[in-house]
Amino acid sequence: MIARTKIAVGLAASLGVGAVALSAALAPAHALPAPADAMVPAAQAAAATPPTFAATLVRAYPTFDARQAVAVDKKYFYVVDNRKITKHDRATGAPVLQFVSDDDGPIIHMDSAAVVGDKLYVAHSNYDESPMESSIEVFDTRTMRHVDTHSFGIYRGSLTWLDRHDGAWWAGFANYDEVPDGETEPYGGTYNTQVVKLDDHFQVVEAWNIPKAILDRFKPMSNSGGSWGPDGRLWLTGHDLGEAYVMTLPDAGAELRWVATVDLPGVEGQGIAWDRSGGQPTLWAIKRSTSQAMSFTAPYRSIADPRTPVWQVFGPGHFQE
Repeated sequence: MIARTKIAVGLAASLGVGAVALSAALAPAHALPAPADAMVPAAQAAAATPPTFAATLVRAYPTFDARQAVAVDKKYFYVVDNRKITKHDRATGAPVLQFVSDDDGPIIHMDSAAVVGDKLYVAHSNYDESPMESSIEVFDTRTMRHVDTHSFGIYRGSLTWLDRHDGAWWAGFANYDEVPDGETEPYGGTYNTQVVKLDDHFQVVEAWNIPKAILDRFKPMSNSGGSWGPDGRLWLTGHDLGEAYVMTLPDAGAELRWVATVDLPGVEGQGIAWDRSGGQPTLWAIKRSTSQAMSFTAPYRSIADPRTPVWQVFGPGHFQE
């Protein structure tokens, strides 16, 4: 794999009781040379660690199959297992409908899901069989019937999440350092995990890497969840840890910018979903060991995008040789 240079991230954070405030100064572009001490060295910026915040649990719902992910709309939430999806009433938590695929059917490993309009779009793969195959499976949220499919075939890895944002589809293709039973090689290699932007026909428009420091936290597994927040940032989760990584697209290069980490108490990784149905935005996740669906308020308004300069423009007499 080609070695990558980290994009500068991070900013000093000021923590207070009950709230966290973060401020960042935007550096103006310089057509003329700037003083040397006005620019933060790229190596110093790259070494900085993004600030950490904490989400607050709003409600935990008991379920019997919340093992992969949760999706949500205004009235219902949908918990995902490998071959099952159960629709629950948000007001009472009661199960309403359930889709179940036969053990010998074509649906093998459903993962994260997202509600878009009146459809539930679910990331699906043949994990952990080789070669990796992926597809998008679509369900009617009213009836929970399977209504459509899109196959990627053998592709960039295992499709683990899908979301709709800014007129495009976004997806995570996971690769793993884990060696499956009966195999001798890692299942794709965690560092090969990618986030991709897709058009309306699910054709790739762009692709980005996840910072190596985050992938190291995922190992030996990979990126399990992704959802665009009300802050216009992409929130990512791994397979095991109870934390979300808040990302923005880079100003240049092929690596996402890590701007903050948000602790999710009680969560054990897996798929997440922002509730964008109106009212106060909440972030949904699962606790697979107890099969719970959980909703949180997250301090997304307290997170700022650090704008650390990583380049300069010089005029005559100041050119570097």
